[in-house]
Amino acid sequence: MSILAARLGRIKPSPTLAVTAMAQDMKRAGRDVIGLGAGEPDFDTPQYVVDAAIKAMADGETKYPPPAGIIELREAACRKFERENGLTYTPDEICVGVGGKQIIYNAMMATLDPGDEVIVPAPYWVSYTDIVLLAEGTPVVVEGVEETGFKMMPDQLEAAITPKTKWLFMNSPSNPTGAAYTKDELAALAEVLMRHKQITVFADDIYEHIIYDDFEFNTLAQIEPGLKDRTLTMNGVSKAYCMTGWRVGFAGGPKDLIKGINTMQSQNCTGTSIISQWAAAAALDGDTSFIQENVKVFKERRDLVVSMLNQAKGITCATPEGAFYVYPSCAGMIGGKTPDGKTLETDGDVVTYLLEAEGVAVVQGEAFGLSPYFRISYATSTDLLEDACQRIQRACAALD
Repeated sequence: MSILAARLGRIKPSPTLAVTAMAQDMKRAGRDVIGLGAGEPDFDTPQYVVDAAIKAMADGETKYPPPAGIIELREAACRKFERENGLTYTPDEICVGVGGKQIIYNAMMATLDPGDEVIVPAPYWVSYTDIVLLAEGTPVVVEGVEETGFKMMPDQLEAAITPKTKWLFMNSPSNPTGAAYTKDELAALAEVLMRHKQITVFADDIYEHIIYDDFEFNTLAQIEPGLKDRTLTMNGVSKAYCMTGWRVGFAGGPKDLIKGINTMQSQNCTGTSIISQWAAAAALDGDTSFIQENVKVFKERRDLVVSMLNQAKGITCATPEGAFYVYPSCAGMIGGKTPDGKTLETDGDVVTYLLEAEGVAVVQGEAFGLSPYFRISYATSTDLLEDACQRIQRACAALD
């Protein structure tokens, strides 16, 4: 008899972390592998943020953190939401987590009962559905299509809603597609949500600052103030501030929901590293000019990758509005035969072929709920991206 709980059978390990680990193992074994699986900026954390962490340690800020987060960070988050999103919160309407993922986990665990439904637009970040399942909820996946930019349309949202619907996940710009909702698109979705008062929205805005081509970012509670009291607006310092390893996310929402999330936090990890919290507070209140410099580099990389992938036989790649991912279609590769006689039947087969034939590690579209695609993270050096795309072109050309 296994000691493992039945709930573990509902979920699977993170595919993106699995691909990254596989690429690292192959490198250690001497293989020439380019890993494009991890969504992690290759830029260093700004020095002023590092200095804030050092000062916090020197000042003795090394004790247990409060579950809700230190007041200094929650106040900084309030200023951020007011300054950048026009959303007014008080510190008791802010929660802090060990990255955005823990806020999602705490929110779902604190609110879902067996049978509650959560609408998840696909393609989706790999952890949304598994966290819902772990909390004994039921993910209701709404598939986007490339023709509409992979975005959920209002009629699709309306059709997915039932009396059991409790949450809707919104992620803009999106992981894995980089698609971002315009102000008008959000307003159309908000019109549907205003008719269904039982639904709370989880707005995952972690890629808010990584947008291109004069795209104007908006978040749902900003567009429709009537949704603010049933929206949890989540953000963090991992992506824009190049602080993935510091593990700090934060969210603003209604007090009773925040209280429930903090109760969960108090029983699963006590709180987020207090040193990281001081660093995050400095990041939110500090000079952010470096973000635009980084975004300029990301845009150059995006344009390079989109251009080179569209030159590969059997691949078509849309141009994303934000984040640092592309989600190319590999439909033209399905049915192709590899040089050793294997037929590619799924995007998982395509991903395996790229890794084995050319040492390029990407993530299959199946992991994100929409096939046949794969995800590439271009949050790595331009030279490596150019090399990787040349390898992908070579692998595509070798198919019969």
